[in-house]
Amino acid sequence: MKKSLVALSIVAGLSASAQAAVYQLEELSTLDTAKHHFITDANNNGEVIGQARGIYNLPIDVSYIDFTDSIITRAYDDWEYRHFEQINKEITFTLDDIAGGNLNADALTFMLSFLSSTNGNENWQKLADVTAVNFTPSPAVEQILLDQTSTDYDGYTRSVSNLYNAISEDGVRVGSGSAPYKKIEFTPDGENEEETYFVRDYRSRGVVVSPTGVVSTLEPVSAQYGGTSMASDIVQRPDGGYYVVGSASIGIPVDRQEDYDDRCDDKDEPIAVCIWRMENIESSNTLGAFYDRRAMLWTLDADLNTLEAKELGLGLVPDEDEGHAFSSVALAVNGQGIAVGYSHVRKHDNDNSIRTMPVVFKNGQVIELLNQEDGWFSGKAVAISEAGIITGYGTKEIDNRNTTKFFYHDLNTGQTVFPSDYFVSSSSVARDVNIHGMIIGEGEVDVVNSSSRRREGFIYNIGDDAVNNINDLLPCYDIDGESNYPYNFAEATAIDDDGVIYGVATKSKEKLNARGEVEVDDSGKILFESVAMPVKLSRIAGGEIEECPPEAAGSYERQSGSLGWLALLALPLLAFRRRFK
Repeated sequence: MKKSLVALSIVAGLSASAQAAVYQLEELSTLDTAKHHFITDANNNGEVIGQARGIYNLPIDVSYIDFTDSIITRAYDDWEYRHFEQINKEITFTLDDIAGGNLNADALTFMLSFLSSTNGNENWQKLADVTAVNFTPSPAVEQILLDQTSTDYDGYTRSVSNLYNAISEDGVRVGSGSAPYKKIEFTPDGENEEETYFVRDYRSRGVVVSPTGVVSTLEPVSAQYGGTSMASDIVQRPDGGYYVVGSASIGIPVDRQEDYDDRCDDKDEPIAVCIWRMENIESSNTLGAFYDRRAMLWTLDADLNTLEAKELGLGLVPDEDEGHAFSSVALAVNGQGIAVGYSHVRKHDNDNSIRTMPVVFKNGQVIELLNQEDGWFSGKAVAISEAGIITGYGTKEIDNRNTTKFFYHDLNTGQTVFPSDYFVSSSSVARDVNIHGMIIGEGEVDVVNSSSRRREGFIYNIGDDAVNNINDLLPCYDIDGESNYPYNFAEATAIDDDGVIYGVATKSKEKLNARGEVEVDDSGKILFESVAMPVKLSRIAGGEIEECPPEAAGSYERQSGSLGWLALLALPLLAFRRRFK
């Protein structure tokens, strides 16, 4: 890694109270095929990766659908009433149109909503509107991980999850993806007619992507019933090889095996459906999960071949009569092979109660980072620097509300610190820390609305006594010098060793429908919406701190970019949206 001291000069310009043009914001290139874009990692060479959500023109397979089935006719009638009749409009499509493959934007929106509502039903098509993206070099390009060309319609199946998590200094990337769904026919016991089912071969595989885009997988320790693995971080070793961390299934716990033996007999439904159902019943972070998972450290050579796959351990020793699943996950690693993440541990005053706490995996030990006796009952460690600084977040009850607070832990001193963030009951999470101890993340900024608070990115330098809202460090006005600044910096994801920050800002843009077409109102006026944009923040050389007038200083708060939708999207990604150096 570069050991630049440029970042050290940034803090001198920071003030907790000042509105400042300390950084200039640059939009990165985005895909024309998707609405929202999120950065997940960047390296010191300015290579940036992430994800896109809200893919336009998702493919709908109509070949297997009986459009006289009551489940879809009722959904259509309800959609017509709620989205057309209530506003005195005539619906623009029929089920016959859809059956014939004639889907306008309204029909596509209806089908996407309908398929989303049937996502837990194995008899309906599965779609995922997220894809991996290489934002640099410009223009941005999609990176296919494990999807395959569909046999039922043009292009990819668009049925896979894609988590594009980390990039090394020389451009090797890691992440994970699910197997694509395929359509099969199966006749249940006692029935005379075949039924259509959508099945997949496995839940998840960690992937390694070479700088030229060649994808290889990291197999789980146990692939029984498909198994699961994921890769969350990669770092180069001095010898030219790599460390990759994540997690993998190591087997099936006794209780889940008994469930499988009772339920999965290939009679009432295909075996693959039964496994899929059991995988989805329980969250993978609960004791009821289908797989036992362990944090993993894979050692790769310079050609990305796996030399060793090492289990990093668990924060407790299971008793012989505990037949449920236990898990640990590594989220980040440094060049010394020290990994951090989270693990199941026992509650400090009750061995029968299990918690998930932030840990460091070091010298064959799994070490908790937070003191449960201080009220911390969950959390994750998400990043570790080459200097041995770990950052993450913990959860405790504050003002009768479960609240996350970011922390840093110094491996050299053993000290754990929770800096003061935006306000006492503000939830905050860290995403990254660089070699100089500069930590970035985001925190809640709404004091009054405790149920759905807007989040904004922050920067904190170890040793300072203040968390700085990055929006306060951006210009007061747009480039014309008069208009309000159009961006709200919502999520700081990565910071390099020169102090360049990467993350997500919301911005108002022309509203596009499910086909990617501009939407207008009844009078023909173009509609606008808030979208997530990938951005890069660079220090302004010689930039001066601006004292913005109240109307400009508060402009980013008045943008339409409330992050209610972002909070929902971020939930399944929370384990991965962090710093992976």
